[in-house]
Amino acid sequence: MFNFEKLETWQKAIVFADLVYEMTCNFPSDERFGPTNQMRRAAVSVSSNIAEGAACSSKNDYARFLEIATGSLFAVVSQSFIGQRQGFFSEADFKRLYAAAEEQGKMLSGLRRSVLEST
Repeated sequence: MFNFEKLETWQKAIVFADLVYEMTCNFPSDERFGPTNQMRRAAVSVSSNIAEGAACSSKNDYARFLEIATGSLFAVVSQSFIGQRQGFFSEADFKRLYAAAEEQGKMLSGLRRSVLEST
């Protein structure tokens, strides 16, 4: 087992990506290279950056990867507003995705703070 796999933040990021995939699977087929692809790539980027950061020897570098993960999370949130406004998913699904993003954001913030305080 790799060290990042033990992190609840990484585990939740995988679940978050699953949620984004689930919610974008019914987007219109002509949007597959637009919002569908963008949201999925950004969601996958969250867990990927947590994992990459865990390999860094510098705590500051690790914290930077966590910032990038947070940026990707924010991109999903921004794109989800557009998707909801375009009618690609319901208000209930939007709220579910938004709540998951809020939780993920708090966890990323806490992990980053923990990493920087341990230096």
